[in-house]
Amino acid sequence: MAGSQQLPRIAVTAGEPAGIGPDICLALADRAFDARLVVLADRSLLEARAGALGRDLPATLDIRHIPLQAPATAGRLDPRNGRHVLALLDEAIAGCLDGRYDAMVTAPVQKSVINDAGIAFTGHTEYLADRAGSDVVMMLAGGGLRVALATTHLAVKNVPAALNVPMLRRTLQIIDGDLRRRFGIARPVILVAGLNPHAGESGYLGREEIEVITPALESLRAEGLDVRGPLPADTLFTPQQLEGADCVLAMYHDQGLPVLKYASFGHGVNVTLGLPFIRTSVDHGTALDLAGTGKADAHSLYEAVETAIAMVRHERAASRT
Repeated sequence: MAGSQQLPRIAVTAGEPAGIGPDICLALADRAFDARLVVLADRSLLEARAGALGRDLPATLDIRHIPLQAPATAGRLDPRNGRHVLALLDEAIAGCLDGRYDAMVTAPVQKSVINDAGIAFTGHTEYLADRAGSDVVMMLAGGGLRVALATTHLAVKNVPAALNVPMLRRTLQIIDGDLRRRFGIARPVILVAGLNPHAGESGYLGREEIEVITPALESLRAEGLDVRGPLPADTLFTPQQLEGADCVLAMYHDQGLPVLKYASFGHGVNVTLGLPFIRTSVDHGTALDLAGTGKADAHSLYEAVETAIAMVRHERAASRT
């Protein structure tokens, strides 16, 4: 890891080569960051995309060349480049683990084309967890909110069976630990949503709150964590409920993220908690129809980089105490 007085060194993966990842990575040169950024991408792809956007490849952009497997055309997916996308991630992961990078920031990938390449892939979060051998939690931040997920890319019908006391305990311990160490929050307040309407209505609308969520929360409170709930999700995101809270834990993907994305889409940040390194990402997809048109908005990538820089600095400060 870089020394505490050195600028954070951040690896930025360009993501799906047919999408807007290369476009927004080029836009990193248009803004000053208090860090050293290294863009992991195919140099010729960035040169070609810069030409399509009517600009030169920025001389200030530090590029770690990782070659494509096949020529890439903006807006046209090619399964042959599925392994290239994963090679970008593998380089970032390896560099974070061996100390070459202090954090990694990821541009969007297209899950479908990676699977079309014959590689089972459910998302960045799951891939990073597998490579790092870690239990992880997905959290999105933006619009003054932080929303973490107990389950991620899982069919709604499978959510109840996936929830259990050990899993919820571990999830909340990860959230609490990373909020302290990487966000500088001394005593995080975490609000926890119920699974069912009205948080189960005393068991009449479901018993997961009684049998799973409440026991997990009670055991964590006994250990000193400030976890509150289970709370009805339909009123959880009101200003009165959120006042003083540092994070909300939703039970499934579409329970919490519509609110977060309404508040901050295009400026939000995806953070993977629980990894042995810092990882942030944009809050949007590959936007194939915008690739190479000059219409891609880089603000979510800017926010992801700034968040990673702040997390590095908080982690360094925590390591000195």
